[in-house]
Amino acid sequence: WRNPFMEKYTSLSIPFFNPQVKDWKPEDAVIEAQHLAEDPIILFPVTNETYAGGSLAETGFSILQAVRLDDRREFVIMVSKDLSEELNDQVARKESLRARALVNEHLRKLRLPNVYLVDNLEEMLDISLRLYPTAVLREELSTFNPHNKAR
Repeated sequence: WRNPFMEKYTSLSIPFFNPQVKDWKPEDAVIEAQHLAEDPIILFPVTNETYAGGSLAETGFSILQAVRLDDRREFVIMVSKDLSEELNDQVARKESLRARALVNEHLRKLRLPNVYLVDNLEEMLDISLRLYPTAVLREELSTFNPHNKAR
C-alpha cells in the first residue's frame, strides 16, 4: 500500500517517513518512535492482508498516547473490517476480526477532532493530502507561540 502514497508525496515534494526498512536494526525503533512522537500527520493503515495482532495493539496504544501528548497533530486511521480469504486460520481469523471491530468502535467513540477514520486507502491518501497544507501552516505559525521557542 505504501508505494502509491510515497509516489504521490514525492511528486508533490511532501516529506514522509517509511518505517519499513530492508535490514531492520534496534536503532530503527528509536527513529520510528521519534517520528510517531513528532510528525504532524500520522497514518495507521491496518489492511486485510494480515491478521495484524501487533498492528492493532500498536494502533490503539500509539494513538491514545500520541493524542494525549499533542493534539496539534493529525491521525488518519484505517482498519479493514474484513480479512483476505487467504488468511484461513480460523482461530487467528476470529481473534483478528474481533480486535478490528473493537479498535474501530473504540476509536469512533473517542470523537477526537484530530483523528480521522477512513474506510479505504484511497480515502487515507486523500485526507492526508488535504491535511498537509494545514500541517505546514501550523508549523509556520508555531514560531509565534512562546511555548514553541524551545523547539
